[in-house]
Amino acid sequence: MNRINPTKLQGSKWTAVTPANKEKHFIVTQVTFDEKGIATNCELEAVISGRTYRIDWHSLKDDNKWKAGWK
Repeated sequence: MNRINPTKLQGSKWTAVTPANKEKHFIVTQVTFDEKGIATNCELEAVISGRTYRIDWHSLKDDNKWKAGWK
């Protein structure tokens, strides 16, 4: 399980364990917080294609789907 601090998530780099559409490396471009200051979603941008995806930031904790950094 990846340990993540949601306040330091923006700008972090991630590698998809099973790439889809030849997109393997991602950068977190935006983190959304609710009115209580709790992170709700984050936006990932694929490095190779520039496409953006909005995901629940908790999914980045799953070692079977994501690895921290570009590997």
